[in-house]
Amino acid sequence: MDAILSVSQLTGGYSVGRPVLHNIDFQVKPGEMVGLIGLNGAGKSTTIKHILGLLQAHKGSIRVNGKQLSEDPQQYRSALAYVPESPLMYDELTVREHLELTAMAYGLSKEAYESRRTKLVREFQMEEKLNGFSQHLSKGMRQKMMIMNAFMVEPALYIIDEPFLGLDPLGIRSLLDLMVSMKEEGAAILMSSHILATIEKYCDSYVVLHKGRMAATGTLEQITEQAGCPGQPLEDAFYALVKDGPTA
Repeated sequence: MDAILSVSQLTGGYSVGRPVLHNIDFQVKPGEMVGLIGLNGAGKSTTIKHILGLLQAHKGSIRVNGKQLSEDPQQYRSALAYVPESPLMYDELTVREHLELTAMAYGLSKEAYESRRTKLVREFQMEEKLNGFSQHLSKGMRQKMMIMNAFMVEPALYIIDEPFLGLDPLGIRSLLDLMVSMKEEGAAILMSSHILATIEKYCDSYVVLHKGRMAATGTLEQITEQAGCPGQPLEDAFYALVKDGPTA
């Protein structure tokens, strides 16, 4: 099965000659959720910025549905949706207007927009906030609005960075259920999170970054074997890998 996201021998960073990432190599296939994990400064956010096209690779390539950003920017960008760690929005637009703007940007029909909006607003209990300005929302509600914008698009690829920060328990459960539903429909999901117990429960495979390099990659069984602790939880394998552990 062809990968929706393919990161091949990616070396990159914020300035030429001083790479943050070194030979990062992984794929995310249809119907797969991959956990991107590592300590602070390991290179997770830098990897995501390269995938989004905010940084240009020094070496290697990134393809979404077989296309590089430079080959077809519109097709590349329309195939993915991004949920950032910190909500980004227009203070003088309402929740409804943000959703409408996203629908227009991705070319959703009026019927698809209204159907998906109704479902998402109900799921995240945001009915009473639809006409409220984003600047008046709590951090958790702002995060819910970002999630609704991303999932309304129903793209081939979701890039989700630390999505649980600020969410209440019900919001976390709604997000997880939504990710499972989209995965079952064939979407690919790359999720970065420090909550290893959740990552272990929901992800199919993992990419462990350490000091800008691949420390391990694969299923839980493969990760624990690479960490030298077969049969142990992901948390134990992760600690073994990043506590001055081996890097590939």
